[in-house]
Amino acid sequence: MAITSNRLGETLNRKVRTTLGIRFGRFAVAAIAAFATTEVVLTICAGPLALTATWASIIAWFSGALVSYVLSRWAWKRKGRPNLLKETLPFWIVSAMVIVILTLATKFAYHSAGWLNLTGAERVLYVDLVYGVANIGTFLLRFLFFHYVLFAGSPGRPGPAAAEEALASTDPGPEVFARATDPGDAEDSDRPPDADRER
Repeated sequence: MAITSNRLGETLNRKVRTTLGIRFGRFAVAAIAAFATTEVVLTICAGPLALTATWASIIAWFSGALVSYVLSRWAWKRKGRPNLLKETLPFWIVSAMVIVILTLATKFAYHSAGWLNLTGAERVLYVDLVYGVANIGTFLLRFLFFHYVLFAGSPGRPGPAAAEEALASTDPGPEVFARATDPGDAEDSDRPPDADRER
């Protein structure tokens, strides 16, 4: 039993340290931050502001999408000015598709809350729950699109397919998954010692 557990732990560790695992970990952080943002904004819109389902979901979505965009670029280590046609526009197209799903989920939550005769805090929490489930469903779809399409490669670099097969990635990723390493360390280790040291 202990041997099986050790092997399972080693397998999971290798999976996490692949490029795919690191990217997934980073995107999970981005998604959690975006999700928290949308839930807070949705709660404010559906509760104190008493907005309609459409406006509540749109405002909540847009707030979360802004957070998601910034952190998704971090997740795939994108720096500098984003490419409008290859990165920014596709991201917002996918986000627009997501808002359609989330709007339908929010409308369903509003109507079903009425059928269940939910009011006050119970109604708000129920709407949050339904919206959250829909958000989780779109999480995996967005990750697959971002990893294999939107951020699949960069100029002069191969896509992630080959790197995913590596057992240990040199990509630092979030601190909880891997520690940053300097790729030049391996090269330095092969260099002969300086002449001064030999003397």
